[in-house]
Amino acid sequence: MKRFKEIYQWCCEPRQLFFLFIIVLAIPNVALFFTEQMPLLVRICNIILPVSVYWMVMTLSRKPGKIIWILFPFVFFAAFQLVLLYLFGQSIIAVDMFLNLLTTNSGEAMELLDNLLPAVIGVFVVYLPTLALGIVSITGNKKLDQYFIYRQRRYARMTMGVGVILTALCYADHEDYALKLDMYPVNVCYNLTLAIERAGETAGYQESSKDFTFGAQATHDKDEAEIYVLVVGETARACNFGLYGYERNTTPLLDKTEGLVAFTDVLTQSNTTHKSVPMLLSGASAENYNRIYREKGIITAFKEAGFHTAFFSNQRPNHSFIDFFGMEADEWKFIKEDAPEETNISDDELLKLVDKQLNDGHRKLFIVLHMYGSHFNYKERYPSDMAVFRPDSLTDAKYENREYLLNAYDNTICYTDGFLASLIEMLQRTNASSAMLYTSDHGEDIFDDDRKLFLHASPVPSYYQLHVPFLIWMSEAYRKGYPVQYEAVCMNREKPVAGNASVFHSMLSLGGIQTDYKEDSLSVASKRYVIRPRYYLNDHNLPKLLDKIGLKEKDIKQLEQRRMMYP
Repeated sequence: MKRFKEIYQWCCEPRQLFFLFIIVLAIPNVALFFTEQMPLLVRICNIILPVSVYWMVMTLSRKPGKIIWILFPFVFFAAFQLVLLYLFGQSIIAVDMFLNLLTTNSGEAMELLDNLLPAVIGVFVVYLPTLALGIVSITGNKKLDQYFIYRQRRYARMTMGVGVILTALCYADHEDYALKLDMYPVNVCYNLTLAIERAGETAGYQESSKDFTFGAQATHDKDEAEIYVLVVGETARACNFGLYGYERNTTPLLDKTEGLVAFTDVLTQSNTTHKSVPMLLSGASAENYNRIYREKGIITAFKEAGFHTAFFSNQRPNHSFIDFFGMEADEWKFIKEDAPEETNISDDELLKLVDKQLNDGHRKLFIVLHMYGSHFNYKERYPSDMAVFRPDSLTDAKYENREYLLNAYDNTICYTDGFLASLIEMLQRTNASSAMLYTSDHGEDIFDDDRKLFLHASPVPSYYQLHVPFLIWMSEAYRKGYPVQYEAVCMNREKPVAGNASVFHSMLSLGGIQTDYKEDSLSVASKRYVIRPRYYLNDHNLPKLLDKIGLKEKDIKQLEQRRMMYP
């Protein structure tokens, strides 16, 4: 106890606090030195210049605690950055990470944090005592003497001079170097600014899109009974579907479903839900993402063509484009909205709402379903008595638990198999001309290789996050009535597809809807479909060719060999 008291008193000395606070703020810079794939000079500069600035700022008060609390946003950035490095292994806090804080509900956040205890505990151990010592410094009587401050300012200026020179060399030697992109925490502040701008643009969507119209018209027989369903899955990766040659039979029901076509080479254009799903629900894509701020979604196109429309989601509303596009429907419901935060509602509850729509006698019906699918925590996504693969009890996000996590994940795919099979059976019973398209917003990492990556939304995606399932089912009546579309789907099933860019146009083709905004060259239900270079929407909402986004060699190799995976 006496020893602890001595250590505490030593730590509370202003000079010790002065240097301690600089070190704590600089921890992310040191970590990024080892994690980022940047030239050595850039990584060295990323330590020298920021540390010199922290050093100088700490001399602005004789009480170091005042400065550390003034710099609280940077303390938060540091903690956030370290958690992300633990989770993804590289990269600074992205724009999408800030937006994820706004669009992720507290239940999802707690599920994730509960399973990232090592990182969370480590951050608390470092930064909570730092802030507490800052309060001690503010309320105490001890201060830094003026001579110490004068001397530290001199040292800080000298170090800053070295940092400025190194920065100039970075600009001279590396033409793509930019302070706002490559130096922490400048890049984080820049990303936060972009996130705020995007949030403002999103909030203004109702005004910017109020006069938009597709001018959509139906081309099918107006008296024919038609039902079309778009199912948006969550966090489902293609390589764990039995349909795609997975060693486990995770899709026994879909395997036997007549009229089902599985597309083998579909890649998502974003590994984040808040961007991928809106692209699936609209005409926006990585190549022209900004149209999302002024155009309405696919539901409005079907509505203009005379369809009764419905949107049902097993997610919570979060004031994002998913909500905006969903609420354009004649009927919409977020089934978790009125449930307690910790409640896990089965995706099968969505089928009850579909059943009601089918029984209401709508001659023309378009339904969009947004599943909870395979979102972490996997074990919470299916009833325990429906677990096919065991053991699945351990849920902590650790490499040692991969067997349990993979079993639970595969159980979610089995559950999705049952969900889609049940939906198809319901549509078959109507005897209507009907079609369903299912795809996922993105995939998932589950400690698949020596990188030990987990989850999705990492700044640089992996193959497992990009390769998604893409299924189209057509009823017998539809296949007989529209053989050209069925032949086109079968003809295009093995061609490369950018999922987000194709869903909008493919659904309009299946539904026989004509509009100037539909491009047959992007529709897999058209014989005019054209193979194009595939793009990924990066953190700054810029389209980047998939081979230009920093993919690791093993991911590129898997993408090149993916066709060999299928029978």
